[in-house]
Amino acid sequence: KLFFTDYGNAAKVERCDMDGMNRTWIVDSKIEQPTALALDLINKYVYWLDIYLESVEVVDYQGRRRQTITKGRQIRHLCGLAVFENYLYTVNSDNHSILQINRYNGTDVQALARLDNAKEVRVYQKRTQAAGRSHACEADAAGMPGGCSHLCLLSSSYKARTCRCRTGFILGSDGRSCK
Repeated sequence: KLFFTDYGNAAKVERCDMDGMNRTWIVDSKIEQPTALALDLINKYVYWLDIYLESVEVVDYQGRRRQTITKGRQIRHLCGLAVFENYLYTVNSDNHSILQINRYNGTDVQALARLDNAKEVRVYQKRTQAAGRSHACEADAAGMPGGCSHLCLLSSSYKARTCRCRTGFILGSDGRSCK
């Protein structure tokens, strides 16, 4: 799944399949300007910053069990968001400090470091990396990903795929080749 925020005409947090199909709003009320998003891949939670409402909130992948983690003026200066173990990590754009926030009580906030011009934070950890299993976009005998001549996008599961074409090309009737 792909998760993303939008604060155009109607602010929301959404999810869809990797090929853009099955688009679903998971948060569309009491949300104004969601600017950063992080996933807890193990427990299947979505965290986001709303800089207009000055809050950090969380829901499960279906948009249920919504909770506010923390709220206050300091949120409007945050950018970027990552989750690891018991903490959320973010950047304070005023002083470029990396902050650690306890994701269960929201009150335990610590500045870990200061990095000039920091705008984003990412946590890389072996447990959050996908296991190496076969998927529908693996290269075929001719070396084409998923048998697609241009782009292969995973669909509703790792076993399903959709072929797409680069700009200026159209998908052929076989659903795999681009012309």
